[in-house]
Amino acid sequence: MEKSEKHPTGLRLYLPLILALVLVIGFLLGVKLSSNNRASVTRFLSPSHGQNELLNHLINYISISYVDSIDQQQLVEETIHALLRNLDPHSTFIPARDFQAMNDPLMGSFEGIGIEFNMILDTVVVINPIAGGPSQKAGLMPGDRIVKVGDENIAGVELPTNDVVRRLRGEKGTEITVKVLRRGVADLLPFTIVRDVIPQYSLDIAYMVDENIGYIRLNKFSATTHQEFVTAMRQLQEEGMKQLILDLRGNGGGVMDASIALADEFLSAQKLIVYTEGFNRQRQEVYSRRGGGFETQPLVILIDEWSASASEIVAGAVQDHDRGIIIGRRSFGKGLVQEQVNLADGSALRLTVARYHTPSGRSIQRPYQQGEEQYYFDLMQRMMGDAENPPQPEELGDTIQFRTSAGRIVFGGGGITPDIVVPMQSGEQFVFFNQAANKGLINRFAFNYSDRNRAALMRFANADAFVTNFTISQGILNDFLGFARAEGLSIPSQVHPESLALIRQNLKALIGRNIFGAEAFFPVLLQRDQTFTKAVDVLRQGTYRELTAGVARP
Repeated sequence: MEKSEKHPTGLRLYLPLILALVLVIGFLLGVKLSSNNRASVTRFLSPSHGQNELLNHLINYISISYVDSIDQQQLVEETIHALLRNLDPHSTFIPARDFQAMNDPLMGSFEGIGIEFNMILDTVVVINPIAGGPSQKAGLMPGDRIVKVGDENIAGVELPTNDVVRRLRGEKGTEITVKVLRRGVADLLPFTIVRDVIPQYSLDIAYMVDENIGYIRLNKFSATTHQEFVTAMRQLQEEGMKQLILDLRGNGGGVMDASIALADEFLSAQKLIVYTEGFNRQRQEVYSRRGGGFETQPLVILIDEWSASASEIVAGAVQDHDRGIIIGRRSFGKGLVQEQVNLADGSALRLTVARYHTPSGRSIQRPYQQGEEQYYFDLMQRMMGDAENPPQPEELGDTIQFRTSAGRIVFGGGGITPDIVVPMQSGEQFVFFNQAANKGLINRFAFNYSDRNRAALMRFANADAFVTNFTISQGILNDFLGFARAEGLSIPSQVHPESLALIRQNLKALIGRNIFGAEAFFPVLLQRDQTFTKAVDVLRQGTYRELTAGVARP
C-alpha cells in the first residue's frame, strides 16, 4: 500500500485556496465595512463554524456581498471543478444538465429518435437510421438532411453538435417533428417521430477474417458489453472461429464490472483478474469463475494510447497470465477507480477511491503529480516518441518490473506495454493524406459520392459483395483530387503513392459505411492496418505458442 503522505486529505489540498480567499476577503472587507458589519464578518470567519462548513459559507457570502452580480450555481460548479483538479485527472463533477449525456453510454442505451448522423456543411445528415428504431419506422432514410426541428431551423446556423443532440433526444413516448431535405424531392418532408429507448452498442463489428480467425471490436465498456461480446463470440464460433483478435484500440474504458466479466471469458477458474486498493478502501480481489467461453484458444488483443481503464484491466489480466498476446502501442495508463455518487440536485460526483492492479501487482497509472495539462502533454509526447521503442528494464528501473505467470518481464508505471509494439506510422509519405483527412475532405467526398450514387451502390447484394467487388477507380480518385483542389487544398505535382493508397482505402471504407454500415467499413479499413495485419501474421505463422511460452519478451 502507498504511504499515507502520498494521499493527502481533501482539507490539506483545499486549505491553501480557502485561506487565500479568506485573507483576500478579510483584507478588502476590513477596509470598507462599518463597525456594525465587522462583528458579523468575524463570526462568519470564526473557526467555530468548523472546517467542513468553511467553503460553503465562503461561497454564500461571496454570492450575497460581492460588488457585482454572481451566478451562484456557476460559482459552485467552478469551485468544485477547481478542487477536483487538485486531486487527480479523473475525479470529475457532472452538473445535472449534463448527467444524462454522460451516464447514457455506461448504461448501454438512451432515449431519442435513433439515427447515426454527421454534421456536413453545418447540416445534420442522416448516415443510417438505427434498425427498428423510431426514425426508421417514421420513414427517415440515409442521406436525408434534417433542416428543422419543430419550427426551429437547425441547418446553416452553426449549431454545435451537442446542441443538436439535445434537441433530438428526449423522454420515451414524446413526439418530435422534423423536416428533412431529400435528394430528388423539391419540398421539405415532415416526419413526426415518437422517441423511444435506443440501444447504444459497445460492439462495433464481429466478423470472420478467414476460416479460423474471428475479429471483434469493442468501443467502450457499458452495462451491456459482456452480453454483446458473448453473443458475437458464439456466433463466430458457429462460423468456425478457433482464434480471436479482440480490438480494444480507442476504447477508453467505462464500467469496471463489464471488463471483469469479459476477462473471465478468457481465463480458467480461480485466476486473479484484478485487485483494487485505496487509502480509504481495503484491498478487494476479483477472481475468474468457471465456464468462460474462450479459455484455451489463441487470443490476441490490440491496444493503443487511447485504450484505457477497463481496457487495461482486460489486457493486463490476459498478459499477466500469459493467456494471450498484446499487440499495438502502449496503453493510456489510467489505473484509478472512480465511484459515482448521485447528488440531490441531479448532479453527480465521480471520485477516485482506489487504484487497480493487474494480477502481477502492476499499477499501470501514469504519474499525474505535475498537473492535468502536463499529464496529457506527456501522453502526446509518448505517442510520437517511445511508442516506437518499447522501454527496456534498465530504462524503467527494477521497482516497476514484474513477471507474468510464465516468467516474462512486464512493466508498470505507465500503461500496458504490448508484447509486440507496432509503431505509429509517420513520415513525408503521409503528409498529403493527413492534410486531406484533417480538412474533412475525404469524409465529405465519400458522402457526396454515396449520396449521388446510392441506387447504383445498393445493387451490391450485401456488405461482403461491396467489400469484394467495389473499387476506387482512377476516375473516382481524379474526381476527389479535383474536389480537394476546389476546396483550397494544394495538390503537389507528385502525390506520394502511400498517400494515394490511403485515400483510396478510406474513400472505399467511408462509402461502404454510408451504404451498408460497419460491415462494409472496418473490413476495408483494416486491410492496410499494420497492427491488425501483425496480429493475423502471429496467428497464421505459428509464432503465437512461442510468444506465450515464457520466453523473454522481444
